[in-house]
Parts: sequence; C-alpha cells; structure tokens
Amino acid sequence: MRKNPALVGFIILFVVLSIFTDSFFNFYNIVNVIRQVSIMAIMGFGMTLVIISGGIDLSVGSTFAFSAVVMASIVKDGRVLLGIIVGLLIGAAIGAFNGIVISKGKLQPFIVTLATMAIGRSLTLAYTEGIPISLFPDSFRFLGRGDIFGIPVPILIMLGIYFLSLYILKKTKLGLYIYAIGGNEEATKLSGVNVDRYKTIVYMLSGLFSAISAIILTARLNSAQATFGQGYELDAIATVVLGGASLAGGKGAVLGTLFGALLLGTINNGMNLMNISPFYQDLVKGVIILLAVLSEKEE
Repeated sequence: MRKNPALVGFIILFVVLSIFTDSFFNFYNIVNVIRQVSIMAIMGFGMTLVIISGGIDLSVGSTFAFSAVVMASIVKDGRVLLGIIVGLLIGAAIGAFNGIVISKGKLQPFIVTLATMAIGRSLTLAYTEGIPISLFPDSFRFLGRGDIFGIPVPILIMLGIYFLSLYILKKTKLGLYIYAIGGNEEATKLSGVNVDRYKTIVYMLSGLFSAISAIILTARLNSAQATFGQGYELDAIATVVLGGASLAGGKGAVLGTLFGALLLGTINNGMNLMNISPFYQDLVKGVIILLAVLSEKEE
C-alpha cells in the first residue's frame, strides 16, 4: 500500500512539535487545531470531488465570501434558518453555474472558475460596500462556537460532511462516475453516461460545501466581510493534492484530504507556537507541501 504523504507529514510534524514546543501537545490546543481545520477540510472535500472528476474550482473562496455576506445580512435580522438556507442555495447555485458553463460550453474549468472567482468577489464587495456585517443571534453563533457533549460543533459538521463525501465516492453511482469521468471522460461518455449532468452535480457540491464552511466561520467570528475566503482556493487545492489526489483526475480520496487539511492546520499552529515570523510562514508551508508531494512521486 502506498503511504499517504499528508499522513506521513502530519505524524512527523505532530511528533516534532510535541517535543520542541511546550504548548502543542495538550488537549485544548489539539481541539483548537481541528476546529480551525474543519473549515478548510469541508471545502477540501468538495474540491476532492471536482479534482477526481478531472476539474478544478478556483471560485470556492469567492463563493465562500458571497454566500457568507448574504447569509449574514439575513441572519442579523434574526431570521437564522432562512439565512442559512439562502447561503446554502447561493453556494449550490454558483457551483451549478460553473458546472453548466464548463460542461455545456465545453470550456476549461480553470478559465471558467477563474472568471467566477472574479465575479463572486466583485459581487461580495458591491453587496457589503466594504462594510463588515456582524452581531448575530446566539442560536447562529452556536454553529461556530458551541459544542455537543464536549465536541465542538464545527468538528461534528466536518465529520458529517466527511462521511457524506465518503458515501458518495464509495457507495453511489455518482461516485463511480466521478472516478470514471476523471479517468477517461470520452470513454465514459461513449458508454452512455450523461457526463454533463454529473459534472454539474460535482461543481454544485463544491459550491455547497464552500457555503457550509462559510456558515461555520461567520458564526465563529460573529462577523462576515468582503475579504472572507481570499486564498482559500489555493489551500483547498493543496489539501487535496497533499492527500494524494492527482490533478490529472481519476485518483483521490476524502480521507487523504482530511489528513491534508490536518497537516496544513498543524503547520500553521506549529509556526505560531514557535514564533516564526509571518513573513516566512508561507515559505515554510510551501517547502513542506513541495517535499510532501515529491515524496509521493518517489514511491
């Protein structure tokens, strides 16, 4: 069995940080790391489906932001359930739009989602006029700050989305076709599969999962703003690639993505605990990601 680079890297970092820092290996810090990881992991699960199908989604950060600010403006007035539903619908709609344009227009996913990324960010800035939206009811903030039987709600949501994604990939016709499309789209189409439909569903799920992440962060920070989600598309792709997925499509697993997200979260937490300058943190993260991916290539 091939070793997962994210799992190996996570274990090594976990041991190193436990030895060389005083505050990493304690219950509260580890729970905090997983809570923070939950946002990127959920987005990563959606990105996993897209990348396995042979696509890419650069719009997840903008989808995250736009769904967050629209949802926040509704929730602020006390209409919590309506706000959440609208936020989820916006995420799914943007994803479906990506999928339809890519499949029906026969366009490259990179170009389409790059355009959607710009459109979504512009809509977010226009909607908020650059002003943060904050102060939400306690019932909404519970989704980002609360816990059930001592387990933070964001972690429970992350696990729920993980098992849903795992079920889709392992137990459904959609999962089978996702791998088939990524492996050989033309052959899959010739076998009678409605490739356009399934590609649209995949992008719709990616947008939906981005909106779910937006709910968690908005509730945790008690605020939503136009700068939400900037750079998240790169981190989401990194979690998937670190997890062993191939950007060429046809290969990947949500368990690998989960460990990819944990690895990135541990890197961030460890650098903060070791007081590494923010100017060098992206450098360190980039080198570790590169080494992890290269180690997989050598297997």
